[in-house]
This record gives sequence, structure tokens and C-alpha cells, in this order.
Amino acid sequence: MQGTAAILRLAVPVPLRRLFDYLPPQGLGADDLRPGQRYLVPFGSRDLVAVLVEVVAESPLAELKPAGERIDRQPIFDTRSRQFLQWAADYYQAPVGELYAAALPVALRKGKPADHWAEQWLELTTEGKGLPETALARAKKQQELLQLLLKTNRQSRTALNARGLNAPVCKALIERKLARWVSGPTAPPPLESVEPQPVPQLNDEQRQVIDAVPASGFSASLLEGTTGSGKTEVYLRLMERALNQGNQALLLVPEIGLTPQTLRRIAARFPDFRIAALHSGLADGERARAWLSAASGVADIVIGTRSAIFTPLPRLGVILIDEEHDGSFKQQDGVRYSARDLSVVLAKNADVPVLLGSATPSLESLHNALSGRYQHLRLRHRAGNARPPQISVVPTLHQPLQEGFAPQVLRHIGDTLNRGEQALVFINRRGYAPALTCDDCGWLADCPHCSAKLTLHRRSRHLRCHHCDYRMREVTSCPQCHSRNLNALGAGTERSEDFLTHSFRNFPVIRVDRDTTATKQALDKLLEPARNGEPCLLLGTQMLAKGHHLPKVTLVVIQDADGGLFSADFRAPERMGQLLEQVAGRAGRGDLPGHVLVQSRYPEHPLLQLLLNRGYGAFARQLMEERKIAQLPPMRAMALVRAECEEPRWAEEFLANARNYLEALAPSSPELQYLGPVPALLERKSGRYRFYIQITADRRGLLQQLLTRFCQWAEGNRNRRLRWAVDMDAQELS
Repeated sequence: MQGTAAILRLAVPVPLRRLFDYLPPQGLGADDLRPGQRYLVPFGSRDLVAVLVEVVAESPLAELKPAGERIDRQPIFDTRSRQFLQWAADYYQAPVGELYAAALPVALRKGKPADHWAEQWLELTTEGKGLPETALARAKKQQELLQLLLKTNRQSRTALNARGLNAPVCKALIERKLARWVSGPTAPPPLESVEPQPVPQLNDEQRQVIDAVPASGFSASLLEGTTGSGKTEVYLRLMERALNQGNQALLLVPEIGLTPQTLRRIAARFPDFRIAALHSGLADGERARAWLSAASGVADIVIGTRSAIFTPLPRLGVILIDEEHDGSFKQQDGVRYSARDLSVVLAKNADVPVLLGSATPSLESLHNALSGRYQHLRLRHRAGNARPPQISVVPTLHQPLQEGFAPQVLRHIGDTLNRGEQALVFINRRGYAPALTCDDCGWLADCPHCSAKLTLHRRSRHLRCHHCDYRMREVTSCPQCHSRNLNALGAGTERSEDFLTHSFRNFPVIRVDRDTTATKQALDKLLEPARNGEPCLLLGTQMLAKGHHLPKVTLVVIQDADGGLFSADFRAPERMGQLLEQVAGRAGRGDLPGHVLVQSRYPEHPLLQLLLNRGYGAFARQLMEERKIAQLPPMRAMALVRAECEEPRWAEEFLANARNYLEALAPSSPELQYLGPVPALLERKSGRYRFYIQITADRRGLLQQLLTRFCQWAEGNRNRRLRWAVDMDAQELS
């Protein structure tokens, strides 16, 4: 056993569920070793960036390697963050080192020193603090700078440059001995400058919701607000309350909803506060700066996608989750965590309120609200003069369709555009066509690596797999029988764009999908004509379904409402209902009435009828009754044990042995049930065959105990070609 004055216990980013002991680097004393720092450590043949979790006096190991260089003088993870990350690692049965790595931006994960982004800050001297706001009235820019510093105490050089308060203005105050430069922490990258906007009046429902959320102390609330009811204004008011208390506000949004429009609205409301954005569209350096500014407490507002939940926030005052039902809050590979669920844990640890908002709450959150775990708040009416849209079903079975559109739907689109209004067509399929076949021999263009068809993208003249991104050039003759009689089956956004552009030549057709929004700011530019109120036809995938306020959209067309009615995934009807309700909510958000046309081959399906006639609330409660009978989440806890391998037999054998091991620990019973091994819905992906065991239990504690033992057993797996994972609270069966 190794004993010394200090031993570093580090979280190393490797797939092992434990911490690793190292000796301190030479030349560092006990006072230099602080949990939350990063160190470069030797691990096998590699040097890895690890995080110091604790300093201990003894190690069970006889010999220890010394750590390499210390990267950070000051900790970048505070005590609360480290406790939170350990809780998440335990709950999701994840290697804690990999969780720390997931929490860090790429630049920090690679070992870039935090002080690389250190800033210079301008602050007032004692003399400057004693001046009245109007002391420099004769020098307009100096007066503006003085007022800003009197209001905010200090400002970074980056922020001052963004405001047009450049070096000469700062120098003038310094020469008067009214201000001075000091070194300080990273400031967030400046956002696009916007004009401050007037604050709208709250209606009675919004006021009641805000009053119901406590200003301090832990509380968890679900805000169920119909589309267009003013949920965003509620978020802004709760942010404002936290900021006025000197606290930070965290807003989590789906990746798809983090548009420049969202950032602009928040920046316009809070021009004097520092805002950090954390999302995948940022360059590595930008994201590191934003993360460090939040972790140091410099950023007042943090807006981010799911991984932002792990950002240390020393002044955290409120957590807000927009579109809490969205599947993008659940990480589907690596460490499989749910940012939505973790937000409640973080709020409890920090003793602050958390608000989960959605027009179509997830069944998990709705169940928590109905059972009293969450406070259930509602916004039943649209804000302003907007009224709910009229919804009509258009039967398509045995009807003549033109590229997937019924004749009456095309007439409605034409009438809407001719009135100078806007129409939105929702098609949740990218590309030109979802399949390519030979009419002579029946050949289908399959992905060679996945159990999926290749999607035809005619503009770029290639076939692409939307699961593994395999691509091949578009074929003009059948590779099997050499016939040129090839047929593109079905319609994606690209094919529909061609048809609608031809059908409505006098109006622009704006296609919004992943292919047209690949570049930064592309979505904002595409939607600019629609925001300006020009008559146009919007066509797109679920990127158009949420987060956009387009008052001139009066018609929404849902081309195919049947996708989730017959899926093998028990969550598919829930997702279908959420998506249809969200898309329908784009219609009639202004003063003009809205109309929604829903095309369906099965217009009499009970679930579809329930959704359209009685709304999402009744629809969701019916699904919960069905889940209760089937003993599925949210009525029971569920986890998947997944395995994948290029040789399917090995994955099945591993899971069969895993089930035998698990059942020896805890046999199947009414309280604990096993299913599998069974193939995933997408059985083969990227050349690997995928299977899972489904475990459901009445108590999460029982399930967690079982999974902890399983992970200890599974880490003895010697087949390096086989990968396994635990997916707690799994959202996908694919």
C-alpha cells in the first residue's frame, strides 16, 4: 500500500468505472493541489487530460506513476459540479472520467490552458466611482462608458469593443485616472448587437405562472402551455428575477431550437448582462470561452443545448428547460444521460427553482406533475389576439395525389398565397426520395453498412444513408440487371420543393432541412423573407416545427400524419402527437386566423381522432393508461443493456450470458421483468449488429443495484471487438 503526503485521485477519460491514483507532479506542494484542476497524466501509451476529484493520503496500490503537468492553477470544476457529475455517473452507470470529458468543451478536453482565454477588464478607480453619471456629458462616448461602468462595475475589452467603446475611449478615462485595466477571467464571445425591445404586458395566466414559481429555494414545475401562449415571456421574466438577485440563469433548449432568433430576443431584453451560448455550431475556441465565462461566474445568462447542464455555474439562480419533451435532450451514445432529468437534480443540489416548459409535455414529466412530484402550471390561451387554428383531416386513401398532395390541399395553398399570406408544409423526410428501386428486377438501393435504404439526393447527385452517412454517386442503371428503368419511391423535401416551385411559380418556396441549413446563420437567412411578412411557402422537416414565431403563416399542411401510428417503438405515438401538435401550432400565431390540414390514410384511427378532437392533454392521458397496462415507462423504470459487434453471434451470446447473470442475482418477477436479447429496430448500423436486453422494474433503486453489479461483471469482457453500454431511462429502441 502506497502512503505519502498527498495522492491525486483523478477522473481519467477511459471506459472504466473508477478513479485512478497518481503521485503529484514534482515541485507541487499540498497547497497547489486543488480538486477541480486538470492534469496531463500518462495512461498506457497515451497522455490523457484528467480531472482531480480528491486528494487522499493513501492508495491501495503499491506503486504509482507521477502525474504529468498541472494544466490549471485554479479549479475549473467547483465542489457542487464535482458532486453533480459523480451523481450522474452513478445514476447512468457511466465511467466518471468519460462524464468529465463530456462536460468539457473540445478545446479544454484536449488540454488547452484556461488562462489562454484570459481577458483584460476595465474597472473604475475610487475617483471614478465617486462621479455622477453626467460628469462627462461633453464627451459623449466617455459619458457612455462611465455610465456603463457605474452600472456594471467592470467590462471586458471584448465587450467594450463590441459596443464600439474602443481603445481611445478607454484610454481617455484611464488618463483622467477614472479607470484602469486589470487582468481577469474569460468573457463570453459577444453576440450580434440588437436594439433593446419594449417589454410586453403580461396576461393574467402568465402572471399567475410567474407568481407560482418561488424566487428562491428548490421547486420543480411543469409549464404546460399551448403553442403561442407566451411561454418564452415567462422564461424571460424568471430570468430577469434571478438576474436582479445577482444570480445566473440557465436556459436549455433543443439543438434544433437554438436559432439566432432565440439569442437575439434574449440579447435585446438583457443588453446590460453577459450572455454565453453553448451549442454545436460554435468553433472550439468560442465554445471554450463561453464555458469558462459561465464557470467563473462572469456570464449572467447561459443558453445551451444538453451538454450545458454540466457547466459549473457558481451563482446559479434558476434553470429553464424549453421544449422539455424534445428527444435531443437525451444523449444517445457515449454517456447516455438526459439533460432534462438532470436539470431537476441540479436544481435540487443548488436549491433553486427549475421550470420545464412545453406545449406537448413528455409523458414522464406529465406523470410527475399529475402525481404531485412537480407543480403543474398551465397557459391555456394564446397570447394577444391569436386564436387556436382550425384543424381538418384530409383522407388520402384511394385519393389521386400529386407528388403526395391531395388536390384540395393544393387549392388551399394557392388561395393562402394569393391572399398575401404564408403557408407551411411539413414533410419529415430529407432528400429527393427515401428509396430508389428497379422496376424490372426489384433491386433496392440499400446501405452496405446499415439495415436501411439509401436516400436519393438529386441536387447533389448522390445516394446517402442518413444513419452512417455512407454516400455513393447516383446510379443511372440498375447494378443488378442493368435496366435503366429506375424509380424513386416516395417524396422527400427536395422532391416536394421541385413540385411546389413548379405549381406556385409566382411565390418563393423556402426549403428548411439539414441540407439547406448546414452553414452558420443559414437558417436565419432562409427565414428572413417569412419574418418580413412576404407571401411565401415554407417547406421543411421538424426544424420548422418549433421555436419559430411567424405571424403571417395562416396555413399549415402536414403531408403524412400516419408515421407513428404503427411503429414497433412504444414511444412512437407519443412522438407523433407531439410533432403534429407542434407543427400545427405554427398556424395563426398573429391576428389572422389559422388553418391546419392533416393528410392521413387512416383518418378514423382512434389516437389520431383523440389528438385532433380533444387535444394533446387527452391524447397523452390515454397513452399513459396504455403504458400502465403494458407496464412501461413512465409507470415503471426501464433500462436497456445494449451490445453491438460486427459479428452478430457474439453480441447475442454476450447478452444471453448477461441475462443469465442478472436473473441469477434477481429472478424475473412481477416487480422485475426482462425482455431479450432482441435486435434493435435498426439492427445493423455502421457495419455493427445491435441487440439489447430490456429491464423494467417497479423501483429505480432495485434497477440501479442490479445495473451496478452488471457493470462490474461486464467490465471483464475480453472481446475488444464487442461494445456494450447501459442506457438508463432509454428513449430509443433503435
